[in-house]
Amino acid sequence: MTGQPSFADGMTSSPHYQLELTPQATLLQMRSEDGTNRLTLARVRSLTAVIQELALAPRPLVITGNSQFFSVGADLNEVASLTGSAAFEFALQGQALMNAIAQFPAVVYAAIEGHCMGGGLDLALACHRRIAAPHTAFGHRGAALGLMTGWGGTQRLPRLIGPARALQVLVAAARVNAAHALRIGLVDGVVEDPVAEALQRIAKNA
Repeated sequence: MTGQPSFADGMTSSPHYQLELTPQATLLQMRSEDGTNRLTLARVRSLTAVIQELALAPRPLVITGNSQFFSVGADLNEVASLTGSAAFEFALQGQALMNAIAQFPAVVYAAIEGHCMGGGLDLALACHRRIAAPHTAFGHRGAALGLMTGWGGTQRLPRLIGPARALQVLVAAARVNAAHALRIGLVDGVVEDPVAEALQRIAKNA
Protein backbone atom coordinates (compact mmCIF):
# COMPACT_ATOMS: atom_id res chain seq x y z
CA MET A 1 0.00 0.00 0.00
CA THR A 2 1.27 3.47 -0.87
CA GLY A 3 -1.32 5.30 1.24
CA GLN A 4 -4.11 7.62 0.18
CA PRO A 5 -4.11 8.47 -3.57
CA SER A 6 -2.69 11.90 -4.34
CA PHE A 7 -5.36 14.30 -5.66
CA ALA A 8 -4.29 17.11 -8.00
CA ASP A 9 -7.02 19.75 -8.23
CA GLY A 10 -9.34 17.27 -6.49
CA MET A 11 -8.85 14.57 -9.13
CA THR A 12 -6.60 11.67 -10.05
CA SER A 13 -6.90 8.98 -12.71
CA SER A 14 -5.57 5.75 -14.18
CA PRO A 15 -6.48 3.79 -17.34
CA HIS A 16 -9.12 1.97 -15.26
CA TYR A 17 -10.74 4.71 -13.20
CA GLN A 18 -10.91 8.40 -12.38
CA LEU A 19 -11.13 9.65 -8.80
CA GLU A 20 -12.68 12.99 -7.92
CA LEU A 21 -12.75 14.48 -4.45
CA THR A 22 -16.07 16.25 -3.79
CA PRO A 23 -17.16 17.97 -0.55
CA GLN A 24 -19.49 15.05 0.26
CA ALA A 25 -17.59 11.99 -0.96
CA THR A 26 -14.95 10.46 -3.17
CA LEU A 27 -16.30 9.77 -6.65
CA LEU A 28 -14.78 6.74 -8.39
CA GLN A 29 -15.70 6.56 -12.08
CA MET A 30 -14.79 3.35 -13.87
CA ARG A 31 -13.19 3.90 -17.27
CA SER A 32 -12.23 1.80 -20.29
CA GLU A 33 -11.20 2.55 -23.86
CA ASP A 34 -14.41 1.10 -25.30
CA GLY A 35 -16.59 2.59 -22.57
CA THR A 36 -18.08 -0.73 -21.45
CA ASN A 37 -15.97 -0.96 -18.26
CA ARG A 38 -15.36 -4.67 -18.64
CA LEU A 39 -13.97 -6.15 -15.45
CA THR A 40 -10.77 -7.56 -16.83
CA LEU A 41 -8.29 -9.03 -14.38
CA ALA A 42 -6.16 -5.88 -14.70
CA ARG A 43 -9.14 -3.62 -13.98
CA VAL A 44 -10.27 -5.78 -11.05
CA ARG A 45 -6.81 -5.59 -9.49
CA SER A 46 -6.56 -1.84 -10.10
CA LEU A 47 -9.97 -1.14 -8.56
CA THR A 48 -9.22 -3.38 -5.59
CA ALA A 49 -5.95 -1.60 -4.90
CA VAL A 50 -7.42 1.91 -5.01
CA ILE A 51 -10.42 0.99 -2.85
CA GLN A 52 -8.11 -0.58 -0.28
CA GLU A 53 -6.02 2.61 -0.30
CA LEU A 54 -9.11 4.80 0.10
CA ALA A 55 -10.13 2.68 3.09
CA LEU A 56 -7.03 3.87 4.95
CA ALA A 57 -8.63 7.32 5.34
CA PRO A 58 -12.27 6.50 4.73
CA ARG A 59 -14.92 8.92 3.55
CA PRO A 60 -18.15 8.13 1.67
CA LEU A 61 -17.54 6.60 -1.75
CA VAL A 62 -19.65 6.77 -4.91
CA ILE A 63 -18.83 4.27 -7.67
CA THR A 64 -20.16 4.99 -11.14
CA GLY A 65 -19.55 4.36 -14.83
CA ASN A 66 -20.78 6.42 -17.77
CA SER A 67 -24.19 7.25 -19.21
CA GLN A 68 -24.39 4.02 -21.24
CA PHE A 69 -22.46 1.50 -19.17
CA PHE A 70 -21.95 1.03 -15.46
CA SER A 71 -20.14 -2.21 -16.32
CA VAL A 72 -20.89 -5.17 -18.58
CA GLY A 73 -18.98 -7.46 -16.21
CA ALA A 74 -16.11 -9.82 -16.83
CA ASP A 75 -14.37 -9.96 -20.20
CA LEU A 76 -15.77 -13.23 -21.60
CA ASN A 77 -12.84 -13.65 -24.00
CA GLU A 78 -10.48 -13.46 -21.05
CA VAL A 79 -12.64 -15.86 -19.03
CA ALA A 80 -12.77 -18.37 -21.92
CA SER A 81 -8.98 -18.54 -21.99
CA LEU A 82 -8.70 -19.45 -18.31
CA THR A 83 -8.16 -23.01 -17.15
CA GLY A 84 -7.73 -24.67 -13.78
CA SER A 85 -5.82 -22.63 -11.25
CA ALA A 86 -6.00 -19.46 -13.37
CA ALA A 87 -9.80 -19.55 -13.30
CA PHE A 88 -9.75 -20.09 -9.54
CA GLU A 89 -7.39 -17.15 -9.11
CA PHE A 90 -9.67 -14.97 -11.26
CA ALA A 91 -12.60 -15.84 -8.99
CA LEU A 92 -10.53 -14.98 -5.91
CA GLN A 93 -9.48 -11.64 -7.40
CA GLY A 94 -13.11 -10.75 -8.13
CA GLN A 95 -14.11 -11.74 -4.61
CA ALA A 96 -11.34 -9.54 -3.21
CA LEU A 97 -12.75 -6.54 -5.07
CA MET A 98 -16.32 -7.19 -3.96
CA ASN A 99 -15.25 -7.74 -0.36
CA ALA A 100 -13.17 -4.55 -0.38
CA ILE A 101 -16.32 -2.67 -1.39
CA ALA A 102 -18.68 -4.49 0.98
CA GLN A 103 -16.32 -4.04 3.93
CA PHE A 104 -15.41 -0.43 3.15
CA PRO A 105 -15.50 1.51 6.44
CA ALA A 106 -17.72 4.30 5.07
CA VAL A 107 -20.93 4.15 3.06
CA VAL A 108 -20.53 3.12 -0.59
CA TYR A 109 -23.12 4.09 -3.20
CA ALA A 110 -23.37 2.65 -6.71
CA ALA A 111 -24.63 5.37 -9.07
CA ILE A 112 -25.78 3.33 -12.05
CA GLU A 113 -26.64 4.29 -15.61
CA GLY A 114 -27.02 2.12 -18.69
CA HIS A 115 -25.98 -1.54 -18.66
CA CYS A 116 -25.20 -3.14 -15.30
CA MET A 117 -24.53 -6.76 -16.19
CA GLY A 118 -22.80 -9.87 -14.86
CA GLY A 119 -19.83 -8.93 -12.74
CA GLY A 120 -20.96 -5.32 -12.98
CA LEU A 121 -24.13 -6.34 -11.14
CA ASP A 122 -22.00 -8.21 -8.60
CA LEU A 123 -20.09 -4.97 -8.03
CA ALA A 124 -23.27 -2.94 -7.60
CA LEU A 125 -24.59 -5.54 -5.14
CA ALA A 126 -21.41 -5.25 -3.07
CA CYS A 127 -22.11 -1.53 -2.60
CA HIS A 128 -24.15 -0.54 0.44
CA ARG A 129 -26.69 1.51 -1.56
CA ARG A 130 -27.71 1.64 -5.23
CA ILE A 131 -29.22 4.56 -7.18
CA ALA A 132 -30.18 4.00 -10.83
CA ALA A 133 -31.09 6.16 -13.80
CA PRO A 134 -34.42 5.41 -15.54
CA HIS A 135 -32.68 3.81 -18.55
CA THR A 136 -30.62 1.39 -16.45
CA ALA A 137 -30.83 -2.33 -17.28
CA PHE A 138 -29.70 -5.05 -14.87
CA GLY A 139 -28.94 -8.65 -15.73
CA HIS A 140 -26.70 -11.67 -15.21
CA ARG A 141 -26.41 -13.70 -18.43
CA GLY A 142 -23.86 -16.17 -17.06
CA ALA A 143 -26.27 -19.11 -16.84
CA ALA A 144 -27.33 -18.59 -20.46
CA LEU A 145 -23.65 -18.92 -21.40
CA GLY A 146 -22.98 -21.91 -19.17
CA LEU A 147 -21.29 -19.79 -16.49
CA MET A 148 -22.08 -18.93 -12.89
CA THR A 149 -20.63 -15.96 -11.07
CA GLY A 150 -18.01 -16.63 -8.43
CA TRP A 151 -17.92 -13.03 -7.22
CA GLY A 152 -20.59 -13.16 -4.53
CA GLY A 153 -23.68 -12.22 -6.50
CA THR A 154 -25.31 -15.58 -5.83
CA GLN A 155 -25.22 -14.74 -2.11
CA ARG A 156 -25.92 -11.00 -2.12
CA LEU A 157 -28.78 -10.93 -4.63
CA PRO A 158 -31.10 -13.41 -2.80
CA ARG A 159 -30.53 -11.55 0.46
CA LEU A 160 -31.57 -8.32 -1.23
CA ILE A 161 -34.57 -9.35 -3.38
CA GLY A 162 -35.43 -12.86 -2.18
CA PRO A 163 -34.49 -16.28 -3.59
CA ALA A 164 -37.32 -16.57 -6.14
CA ARG A 165 -36.57 -13.27 -7.86
CA ALA A 166 -32.84 -13.94 -7.62
CA LEU A 167 -33.28 -17.24 -9.45
CA GLN A 168 -35.02 -15.40 -12.29
CA VAL A 169 -32.00 -13.14 -12.67
CA LEU A 170 -29.23 -15.66 -12.05
CA VAL A 171 -30.66 -18.84 -13.62
CA ALA A 172 -33.26 -17.62 -16.12
CA ALA A 173 -31.01 -14.69 -17.11
CA ALA A 174 -33.94 -12.28 -16.81
CA ARG A 175 -33.27 -8.59 -17.47
CA VAL A 176 -34.59 -6.09 -14.95
CA ASN A 177 -35.32 -2.47 -15.84
CA ALA A 178 -34.89 0.38 -13.37
CA ALA A 179 -38.58 0.71 -12.47
CA HIS A 180 -38.87 -2.99 -11.67
CA ALA A 181 -35.55 -2.92 -9.81
CA LEU A 182 -37.02 -0.24 -7.53
CA ARG A 183 -40.19 -2.25 -6.92
CA ILE A 184 -38.32 -5.37 -5.88
CA GLY A 185 -35.73 -3.59 -3.75
CA LEU A 186 -32.73 -4.04 -6.00
CA VAL A 187 -32.13 -0.27 -5.96
CA ASP A 188 -32.88 2.43 -3.42
CA GLY A 189 -33.97 5.07 -5.92
CA VAL A 190 -34.45 5.88 -9.60
CA VAL A 191 -33.53 9.41 -10.68
CA GLU A 192 -32.19 11.18 -13.76
CA ASP A 193 -28.83 11.94 -12.12
CA PRO A 194 -27.79 9.07 -9.83
CA VAL A 195 -24.45 10.63 -8.87
CA ALA A 196 -26.07 13.88 -7.73
CA GLU A 197 -28.71 11.92 -5.81
CA ALA A 198 -26.08 9.79 -4.07
CA LEU A 199 -24.10 12.88 -3.07
CA GLN A 200 -27.27 14.56 -1.80
CA ARG A 201 -28.19 11.53 0.32
CA ILE A 202 -24.67 11.38 1.73
CA ALA A 203 -24.80 15.09 2.64
CA LYS A 204 -28.14 14.63 4.42
CA ASN A 205 -26.73 11.83 6.55
CA ALA A 206 -23.42 13.53 7.31
